[in-house]
Amino acid sequence: MADATGSVQHRGGCLCGAVRYEVHGPLRPIIACHCSQCRRQTGHFMAATAARLGDFVLAKEAGLRWYRSSPKARRGFCTTCGSTMFWQGEGSDHISIAAGTVDGKTGLAITRHIFTADKGDYYAITDAVPQSEQWD
Repeated sequence: MADATGSVQHRGGCLCGAVRYEVHGPLRPIIACHCSQCRRQTGHFMAATAARLGDFVLAKEAGLRWYRSSPKARRGFCTTCGSTMFWQGEGSDHISIAAGTVDGKTGLAITRHIFTADKGDYYAITDAVPQSEQWD
């Protein structure tokens, strides 16, 4: 976790270790995205936190590849083990990070469900967290 000197607050990586990162600042609370692209990429829905790009460092990127999933975004994954890692909007000053890739306890919680109109028909969202049919 953090100290006041700007040291590493969080570390994380893919299943095989070919992609590792550090975050030198706070992480955003987790957003659960149920859009069709996130469902196809993850096999369910994406639970993601985010960090400012200025606080984010790729410590190891041997397996990292980016896929341009739309004109507005790209998705990062490990080509060695297939782990879903990142989502980055065009021109954004933040990078979304798959919450399950963060090492250890995060202290974070899901605070919003987005693109619920696209969610799979095989599950229900049963928590009391706010939901949006789109990204508002």
